Amino acid sequence: MPVEAVIFDIGNVLIEWQPERYYDRVIGEDRRRAMFSEVDLHGMNDLVDQGHHFTDTIYNWADKYPEWRDEIRMWHDDWIKLASPEIPHSVRLQRALREKGVPVFALTNFGVQNFDYATTVYPFLNEFDRLYVSGRMKHVKPHSPIYEMVEADCGHSPETLLFADDRIDNIETARARGWQTHLFNGPQGWADRLVAEGLLSPEEAA
Repeated sequence: MPVEAVIFDIGNVLIEWQPERYYDRVIGEDRRRAMFSEVDLHGMNDLVDQGHHFTDTIYNWADKYPEWRDEIRMWHDDWIKLASPEIPHSVRLQRALREKGVPVFALTNFGVQNFDYATTVYPFLNEFDRLYVSGRMKHVKPHSPIYEMVEADCGHSPETLLFADDRIDNIETARARGWQTHLFNGPQGWADRLVAEGLLSPEEAA
């Protein structure tokens, strides 16, 4: 089935998302490992992705762990350093598709307030034809409801959607719903897939 619309995940597809790397640099790997073993920081972030308030969630979490309070607050106060840098080749692919007239959507697990902040730092986040942000939708990948909401809204049948995500569980849900999928492990592989689908030429995908 020909692809009618392309859907990008954002974290680790368009923007690198490696919180552990940030903390290794700032507090050292040993302290980072100790903190992550004691504090479920990714669970905290999942709440933000589900629509809980960015500041309140992180600061309340920090207050529960006084010995790590300052470090946990960094997840909020230095958040844009955790969510960086952008992946330039992926951004070029997003823009090349739109220049060809291919509808390009985002489907991302992302909080409300921090996504709004990210759009002020990364202009390409404002360049999608449709945005599906989990915090706004109150549903997250890899659970089916958020995919159902995309299907109901986007105007394209599932089998005509091509979805790139770096997490296999997110890909598997999409595939089970009939979407075409690409497990993202780097922009060159994604570029090659877009060329193989006839959506971009090799020159456009460079």
